[in-house]
Amino acid sequence: MASTPVSTPGAGAVPLRQDARPIALIGLAHGTSHFFHLLLPPLFPLFIRDFGLSYSELGLLVTTFFVVSAIGQALAGFLVDRVGARPVLFAALCCFVLAGLAGASATGYGGLALAALLAGLGNSPFHPVDFTILNKRVSSGRIGHAFSVHGITGNLGWAAAPVFLATVTRLTGSWRMALGCTALWALFVLAVLWLGRAHLDDRAPWAHAAGPAGATRAPPEHALAFLKLPAVWLCFSFFFWTTAALSAIQSFSGPSLQLLYGLPLSATSLVVTGYMLFGAAGMVLGGFLAARIDRLERQIGACLLGSAVLLALVSLGVLPGLMAAALTALAGLGTGIAGPSRDLLIKRAAPPGATGRVYGTVYSGLDLGFAVASPIFGALLDNGMPTAVFQGAALALVVGVASASVVGIKVARNQALRRAAI
Repeated sequence: MASTPVSTPGAGAVPLRQDARPIALIGLAHGTSHFFHLLLPPLFPLFIRDFGLSYSELGLLVTTFFVVSAIGQALAGFLVDRVGARPVLFAALCCFVLAGLAGASATGYGGLALAALLAGLGNSPFHPVDFTILNKRVSSGRIGHAFSVHGITGNLGWAAAPVFLATVTRLTGSWRMALGCTALWALFVLAVLWLGRAHLDDRAPWAHAAGPAGATRAPPEHALAFLKLPAVWLCFSFFFWTTAALSAIQSFSGPSLQLLYGLPLSATSLVVTGYMLFGAAGMVLGGFLAARIDRLERQIGACLLGSAVLLALVSLGVLPGLMAAALTALAGLGTGIAGPSRDLLIKRAAPPGATGRVYGTVYSGLDLGFAVASPIFGALLDNGMPTAVFQGAALALVVGVASASVVGIKVARNQALRRAAI
């Protein structure tokens, strides 16, 4: 089965080192994929200066990235289930190398669009790849912590990108050099993963270990049978709305805070990094909580509603400027705590044997949320409506809570039916 962890029947306690290696390598890869989510947005002010672009046009670059990633992610799930996760992972990192080089050599909007397209293509397989490898290489007792590390490294990648790009640009005086250095980073990560490729093999014999002797296997279902499950589409909806909110914060919270509170760029540029660092801290806590909570949707709802309240307060425009920036960053804590519970909720909703396909489909909702939201929030800023950016992000989180609640109810009902049948 695709979700069979290494702690198969008859195995003893799995050493920490055996679990730690794939967790660390996948964490490095996932952090790199999130780093490339922000390959272009931190440099938007410089693209406006050098190419005379509008926020709406820049928002379409984000849309290009995530439309390509959304389509590719849904398809990548099938590819991962067919050929294995490891070769797909290596190909994705090669796309990131090309994306950094394309951005560094861009002479106008077309070159930036090519960089966004290549980065989106590289990003597309990461969630089906990552979760397939983690579910097969990590023992069941540590899978919650593996999901937590996975989420933390993603947030750290988001946090590192603005700092990395700003620092290299400042030291070299060239955003082109900064984008060139991102290609070098992707090449370095590819080399590290190649050296550790034995720990990323999801096709090893034990990864398909049979169940107990005499156990019967259910007849194989059609490859698209999982699409009939309502929980899959509710998880898709949850990702769509919560990442629409994240899109607002990542790409437009800085200029929105400048317009609402008159904060300097030096202060607002740290908001996204702060949001991601709070998110990473939340995921550390969330990894422990998720392992102890049965009704995961309740924790998800409480955390995301708390973040929505903070963003709604910022939208009022009446707070001291630095407090508004701090509350925007603090909103990342709630989304971070909810992260591991979110991933475990999807794991519980996924049928056996369809890990890559389910994660690919569900996480394409993440990409689509970014793709749809970015030009909308960009247009709001172009029309002088920074308040609507924060209000829209808060509302999207509330709708996401509703989707997660329905998923949780359905999963709990299915679990109760299975227990009653035993």
